[in-house]
Amino acid sequence: MATKNSEVDALFQLALPEFTAARNALAARLQKAGDKDAAATVKSLAKPPVSAWVVNQLYWRNREAFERLLTAGARLRQAQASQLAGHASNLRELLNVHRETLTELSKEASALLSQSGHQPSPDVMRRVTMTLEGLAAQGLLEGAPSAGRLTADVDPPGFETISALAPRAAGDRPARDRGDARVLAFRANQRVAANGKGKQKGAGGEAKARDAERRKAAQGALKAAERELAEAQRDAATAEAALKKAAARLKDLEKEKKELEARLEKTTAAAESARQAARKTASEAADAAQIVEDAERAVEKAREQLE
Repeated sequence: MATKNSEVDALFQLALPEFTAARNALAARLQKAGDKDAAATVKSLAKPPVSAWVVNQLYWRNREAFERLLTAGARLRQAQASQLAGHASNLRELLNVHRETLTELSKEASALLSQSGHQPSPDVMRRVTMTLEGLAAQGLLEGAPSAGRLTADVDPPGFETISALAPRAAGDRPARDRGDARVLAFRANQRVAANGKGKQKGAGGEAKARDAERRKAAQGALKAAERELAEAQRDAATAEAALKKAAARLKDLEKEKKELEARLEKTTAAAESARQAARKTASEAADAAQIVEDAERAVEKAREQLE
C-alpha cells in the first residue's frame, strides 16, 4: 500500500502534460498485477486544472510555508471557537500571519507557473488563492481535500464551517452523531448573541439540510464528471491534432520520397550513359594507341631499309 501511495503521490508531482499518460500507465500496471480496485481508483483520478496543479506543487516543493498556512488556519478556527464560547480572542495577529503566508505562497505559485510554461493569468491566480484559502480553512477536518493530491479547485468556506470546534450545551450530541452539521458564520470580533439564535433546527430544518447535502453531493459528482469529460475532450483534441500533424508529415515525406526516387532513377540513367560513354572512349583510346604503335613500327622499319 505504501508503494502504491508513493506512486500516486509521484503522479501529482509530474508536469501537468505528463499526468494523464502516467496515470493510465500506473492503472495498467496495477491491473496487470491483479489489484483491480487500486487500478480503478487510480484510473478515476481526474487531471487537475492548472490552478490545482500548482497548489499541489507548492505542497510538494514548499512544504514549510504550506504547513504554516494550514497551522494559521487551524489557529484561526480555534480562536473563532473561543469567541463563540464567549472568551476574548485577538484575531489580528493570526489574520496577519495567515495573510502573509498566503501572499508568499501565491508569489511562489506565480513563479512556478511561469517556469513550467503556464500563464499566471489573473483568473488562474484567483483560483490558486481561493484553493489555498479553502485548504487553510478546512485543514484536517473530516472530508477536507487531500493537500498534494488535488484534482480540482477548492472552494474557500471563509472559515464558516467550524462545527467541530463550536461549543455545545450539556447533553448535546456531536453533529456527526445526529446526521447533520451546524454551520456557524465566521465574523471577526463578533460574539454569539445570547438570545437563543444558536438553537438546533427542528425536524423540518434537518430534513432540508440533508436534502441540501444530497444536492451538494450530486452537484459535486456532476462537476467531477464534467471535469472528466472536459479532460477527455482535451486529450482527444490533442490526439487528433497530433494525428493530423503526423498525417501531414507523412504526406510530405512520401512526396519527398517520390522526388528522391525520381532523382535516383534519373541519376542512375545518367550514370549508365556515362559508363557506356566511358567504355566507348576507352575502346577508341585503345584503338588509337594501337594505330600509333603500328605507325611507330612502320617508321622504324623504313629507317632500317634506308640504312
